Amino acid sequence: MHKVKDFRKPKHLSSEQQEELEDCLHKASQEGRVPCATALEIAKSLGIPADDVGKTANKLNIRINKCLLDCF
Repeated sequence: MHKVKDFRKPKHLSSEQQEELEDCLHKASQEGRVPCATALEIAKSLGIPADDVGKTANKLNIRINKCLLDCF
């Protein structure tokens, strides 16, 4: 079965959390990419689900690479 990803803005993040997440992703990205381990660490440090990091990365055209758990 094909998994369809939801690329909309995460619904449960406050605007402050969303802004902080976007800032963290921009700072962590190199050539438009962020390693999976870094994305997971961002999620943990902000106390948000990893899929919200993935959705926001997609919105920002930042790719998650070197995936460890196939969650992005």
